[in-house]
Amino acid sequence: MKIAIDKTRTEASKRAADCGAVYIQRALRERGTVRVILATGSSQFDVLRNLVSRNDIDWSKCTVFHLDEYIGLSRSHRASFVNYLRTRFVNLIPELGHFEAVNGEADNVDAEIMRLSAEVTKAPIDVAFVGIGENGHLAFNDPPADFMTEAPYLRVTLDQPCRTQQINEGWFETIEDVPTEAITMGIRQIMNSRAIICTVPDERKAIAVRNAVEGPVSNLCPASILQKHGETRLFLDKSAGGRLTTGCGRG
Repeated sequence: MKIAIDKTRTEASKRAADCGAVYIQRALRERGTVRVILATGSSQFDVLRNLVSRNDIDWSKCTVFHLDEYIGLSRSHRASFVNYLRTRFVNLIPELGHFEAVNGEADNVDAEIMRLSAEVTKAPIDVAFVGIGENGHLAFNDPPADFMTEAPYLRVTLDQPCRTQQINEGWFETIEDVPTEAITMGIRQIMNSRAIICTVPDERKAIAVRNAVEGPVSNLCPASILQKHGETRLFLDKSAGGRLTTGCGRG
């Protein structure tokens, strides 16, 4: 894991997008196509904005997956991650090769998980853009996360801190409005990505960042698993990195 800390989230997000673009361009040169995972949430606003603004990527050769989606939430809802990505990325790149949307409204959730799992495992993921939750989750793998499952996607129950975060970020009005279940990409599938770009702004995530970087690798802080991935690049603003010790490596 290499860590970069910038003064502002704008600077950190720009650096994350630039780093991710290097991996995307490398995949295009070496393989002619690229498979990307995009995260959602407020931490990714500027990352996506910077990616969309680039004119040096052939997006027509890109397939995009996303990490997770609420079960039972309408795609038209402002908190829907399909809606989020269509609004902030997919619709802004009309030449995009393919967007593999997670259907949280599927009548048969198990069948949808099987479909997604088959699609995402057809070839390796070149670069995954991810974040870290206030509870240390990676995607919607809340603690204690399942580090052992090989399932590419799975059905999970969201814990209270995770659901509260969604209210704090303004996606829902009350805790009763936040769905209790989601489809999420599994930890091992995320870790199978050739490169991982993790962007985390804001002081409210500083403790989770410290636990993920300096704590033991534990399913009680799911994002700590990123310590085990040699091509993880962690981009923080000053407030998110404020709890790290002075001896923590930077790069």
